[in-house]
Amino acid sequence: MLERFSIIRTFKRVSNLISDIWYKLNPQQLTIEMPRSKRRHRSRSESSAHVHHRDKRRRIGSNDSGNYKQIESFEDSSSSRRRKSKRSHHKRTPDASDRKSRRHYRKCRHDYNTRNNYYEKHERKDRDERDGRERERSRTPVKRAPSIRDDSDGHLIYHNGDILLNRYKILATLGEGTFGRVVKVKDSVMDQTIALKIIKNVEKYREAAKLEINALEKLLDKRATEHLCVKIMDWFDYHGHTCIAFEILGLSVFDFLKDNNYEPYPLDHVRHISYQLCYAVKFLHDNKLTHTDLKPENILFNREMRRVKCTDIRLIDFGSATFDHEHHSTIVSTRHYRAPEVILELGWEQPCDVWSIGCIMFELYLGITLFQTHDNREHLAMMERILGTLPLRMARKTKTKYFYHGKLDWDEKSSAGRYVRDHTKPLIRYMVSETPEHLHLFDIIRQMLDYDPNTRITLEQALRHPFFQKLPTHQRLHEKNNPAQYVSASSSRERSHSLSVR
Repeated sequence: MLERFSIIRTFKRVSNLISDIWYKLNPQQLTIEMPRSKRRHRSRSESSAHVHHRDKRRRIGSNDSGNYKQIESFEDSSSSRRRKSKRSHHKRTPDASDRKSRRHYRKCRHDYNTRNNYYEKHERKDRDERDGRERERSRTPVKRAPSIRDDSDGHLIYHNGDILLNRYKILATLGEGTFGRVVKVKDSVMDQTIALKIIKNVEKYREAAKLEINALEKLLDKRATEHLCVKIMDWFDYHGHTCIAFEILGLSVFDFLKDNNYEPYPLDHVRHISYQLCYAVKFLHDNKLTHTDLKPENILFNREMRRVKCTDIRLIDFGSATFDHEHHSTIVSTRHYRAPEVILELGWEQPCDVWSIGCIMFELYLGITLFQTHDNREHLAMMERILGTLPLRMARKTKTKYFYHGKLDWDEKSSAGRYVRDHTKPLIRYMVSETPEHLHLFDIIRQMLDYDPNTRITLEQALRHPFFQKLPTHQRLHEKNNPAQYVSASSSRERSHSLSVR
């Protein structure tokens, strides 16, 4: 085999040598071609038409042994530059070097095609695998993060099953208010169900949420849960929505009332709920904090139930709570539970909470709102109809324009006047029974609805009122937590209370 290849190589060399000698002896047969990079792509018909544009040659001398030199005319012309970039179809002299070049080209082309086929094969394989993964992914449901969108009111748009911060899975909506919404979520880290308050993406509600968090964290250090205040568990910001996590609780006393067609609570339930409310708010007052937004919607039962078997409650919504040293807004409280000093813009302190509790106790007892109105002047007219004339001192001190010469500027013959006369009556006439228990209830309500905040009953005094003395010992929390202070309270004499009718 080796001898055969050596003979072929020797034959090629001899052949090349003979060719060189022949061309030297016959120089007129010599054709010098343009390099491969300078050949033009033209058809055979076009080549004959453009012969004069091909490489021009001239003989350097008659005695130069047939040497020729290419004269590259039109080298600087644009047409020549275009031609240099194209390949020609004219055949070259079939010498050994050209054949070797063509073999090398075919070999390179083969290698190129081989590599391309290899890459295409593996690209096709990767593409098939990727498509397979996509198909598998489409068959397997994937839990994607919820899109973050708000509605026109600033509420976060969510759906049951959405997961916040890869931790809180939304299960249901518990309630909605002006501040935002409360949802039931599953905490995957602590493995428990909690309530998540999602504040609107509105600046004033975010600021209120910060105040609530500040108040709850301060109260948490003072064992707020032992004093029936809701327990804060966590808080975070979610795309502009302040979220506060609380322990899960039941319905509010208002929602339970509404679900039962506003059927009033039994007197024993009114007593226990009212006592706990006084106890919780007294804890706030002892810590120099005023709730300012007490209403039945913010009093929640401890557990979910269809029938009231346990009247244990928790106080919620500290978004408007104000410390004594903080700025006091002019208007606080929800309309129906707003104290007269707030309406008259005379300034307010902790007694405004006591007024709200009196309105709540009345609502629990009868199932109706005491002051069902949405106008300040009408509200004051209802107060005078139910509780008597407003004090002259307050009428003169206020800068509002509700009074004329110390008297309420109110036309009793107008349609609004007739409405107030037909739908309200003196407080004592709302009693459904004149038994001592009912008398005690209306006595404490009357003391809580005292016009003058300076003479209004305090919650310390309210907890010792005879109306709460019928509570079982284990429910009188103020005595359990301060036994030395109230050791003589259980044996104290019964005080007689009379209702003053105006």
